[in-house]
Amino acid sequence: MAFPSFLAQEPVIRLTAFAGVLGVMAIWEVLAPRRRQRIGRARRWPGNLGVVVLDTVILRVIFPTAAVGMALVAQTRGFGLFNVVEMPTAVAIISSVVLLDLAIYLQHVLFHAVPALWRLHRMHHADLEFDVTTGVRFHPLEILLSMLIKLCVVAALGAPALAVLIFEVVLNATSMFSHGNVRLPAMVDRLMRFVVVTPEMHRVHHSVRARETNSNFGFNLSWWDRWFGTYRAEPLEGHEGMTIGIEQFRDPRELRLDRMLVQPFRGDVGAYPLGRREAHDSITPAPGAGLQNHSFDAEREKTWMAGPCPPRTKQEAADRNRLEGENPSGGEPRSG
Repeated sequence: MAFPSFLAQEPVIRLTAFAGVLGVMAIWEVLAPRRRQRIGRARRWPGNLGVVVLDTVILRVIFPTAAVGMALVAQTRGFGLFNVVEMPTAVAIISSVVLLDLAIYLQHVLFHAVPALWRLHRMHHADLEFDVTTGVRFHPLEILLSMLIKLCVVAALGAPALAVLIFEVVLNATSMFSHGNVRLPAMVDRLMRFVVVTPEMHRVHHSVRARETNSNFGFNLSWWDRWFGTYRAEPLEGHEGMTIGIEQFRDPRELRLDRMLVQPFRGDVGAYPLGRREAHDSITPAPGAGLQNHSFDAEREKTWMAGPCPPRTKQEAADRNRLEGENPSGGEPRSG
């Protein structure tokens, strides 16, 4: 396929796929929501979709041909693994898509492990709800770094341009799907998890608890989490009782685009980066409330998982009594 015509079609293909998946997921969330949301779309979506527009403009200005262009350059100049090693085109395409997915998994782990990178990535986790737009909510600096990493991987692999386009479309679609506030039959979810990341699986990754945040890193294929030992089946408090977000930025005003963009540069890095909280984890705050810096050690968490344990402080007891009073059935607390 000719170089100019392929590049001319790439933005149209990706935009069409993005709009189609976003529309389908948004309708699905209305018809069959998994969790009742306290903060409505009108408050969250302007910031989440606004950053998508900003990310897209910045990427197209700095990297006009993006990763597909790098694949075409590698093919033209004959560098990269799949341009050196002869193999059937179909094998090269499938292998490239799988290896690119592995690269995204490893990159995701890296952004959770390095404090400076976590500062950028935590904007994605600071969303106070979990829905389709969370899947496209990324800081522009993280998007630029991700593209640089992707360009290097594409060049090293010598990935076919068609494989890169397929991967980009699939990654964008599965990111929106895996963040969807949608209900799947339990059996369907269990079967799908053997191959792909489901919303039920990835929602655990958006828990306020650090141990749960640092699990289920996959966006598309679920194999990597299982193979590398980062898989967690369920959140500690269940999907209805878990709290979405991170300890910082719990004020709903942080959902504004201007506040989102400066989050990497505000406050402490916190205890979320991998290895910084090996023996502690926060209790779940009431939705919309600030965290009180309580923590459980590893032994207390084992007891907590087996059954309720005695509160350690008066404040902890008050928090638990408040939550139980709002939510005697064990689901999410009712809004006032």
